[in-house]
Amino acid sequence: MRQRVVVIGGGGTGAALAHDLTLRGLAVTVLERGELTSGTTGRHHGLLHSGGRYAMTDRQSAVECVQENRILRRIAPGSFENGGGLFVAVTDDDADQRDEFVDACAESGIPTRLLSRSAALDAEPGLSPDVRLAVQVPDATMDAMRLPLRFFATAQRGGAVLRPFTEAVTFVSNGRSITAVVARDHMAGRNVAVPADLVINAAGPWSGRVAAMAGAEVPIRPSPGVLVAVTGRWCTHVVNRLHKPGDGDIVLPQRGLSVVGTSSWTVDDPDEVRVSSEHVRAILREGMRLVPAVGAASMRAAWAAVRPLIGATGSDASGRTLSRTFRCFDHAADGGADNLITITGGKATTLRSMAEATADIACAKLGVTTPCRTRDAVLLPHTAYYTSAEVGA
Repeated sequence: MRQRVVVIGGGGTGAALAHDLTLRGLAVTVLERGELTSGTTGRHHGLLHSGGRYAMTDRQSAVECVQENRILRRIAPGSFENGGGLFVAVTDDDADQRDEFVDACAESGIPTRLLSRSAALDAEPGLSPDVRLAVQVPDATMDAMRLPLRFFATAQRGGAVLRPFTEAVTFVSNGRSITAVVARDHMAGRNVAVPADLVINAAGPWSGRVAAMAGAEVPIRPSPGVLVAVTGRWCTHVVNRLHKPGDGDIVLPQRGLSVVGTSSWTVDDPDEVRVSSEHVRAILREGMRLVPAVGAASMRAAWAAVRPLIGATGSDASGRTLSRTFRCFDHAADGGADNLITITGGKATTLRSMAEATADIACAKLGVTTPCRTRDAVLLPHTAYYTSAEVGA
């Protein structure tokens, strides 16, 4: 009998965990209260980070992003639009940060190329005429849902059981060990008990709520951000403002749209998030300073994605200074359940490395010595998730 791992959360991290653990020979079941990728994962802007956005303020996150950028391009070929990224100075203050930015990128391992004003406008004609200079980095874009589906498809082919619309509601325990996860099957309208030798909480901004079911605490700060999509591709690069991260300072192409983002604040309940018209206006106003055409384009949609940032309650109401790195919590060490692990924080770009770090802890607890193989195992196409003949379902 293979040892059984239940992963709570069907987003990008849950997908990468299912893939990693299945390759290591474990029996994996993923529980997701909605459709797979329907939480934070399916709502982000689709940026494959170079790490440049965090180079000046969050070095650890910058290093994680650039390393995973290279790995994901190798294991998920065809998933990315490799237009590159530009960090653009539109004021003298922006231009004054050029050297600090370039040095920070170099220290993080992020390749850069300096572009003059004329070279920047040649590369990206839709930029503001106020542009002073630009720095090129290896950003790319991706479909927010299709990349995780490649991990899910590959895990499913390896025997993982994926249960969307199945919400974890409580744990069955024997002493300090969880023996089963009781979940509400919303399709069947009944509760089911899923046996577990180990449980991994990968519920993102909801991870604090899941941990509390076992009497554990996770210092999670749900941080929503509003994004706006307008009709038309008004740039071919990912265009960032050359300054420390702020509101409305990124514009990126997604198919026939341009996505402008994002704002940042913190909330107590990730299910209670309102898209403020004030945030939408501010994002478009700032986005126009980079790519003026987005201000005249018709708005296609506005929505919010909730980041799972790590920080104590009451820390930084804006969420801007909280790190975008990730952290694993082995709750055996903090008085919680012996066989419960939480993984939270991170970025969509770092989903694979988050899974590797968590799976290493899980396997050590279960006595499994099989090493991680996800750095080199090429993923199935996302369509394999839907095609039963390809996934062996």
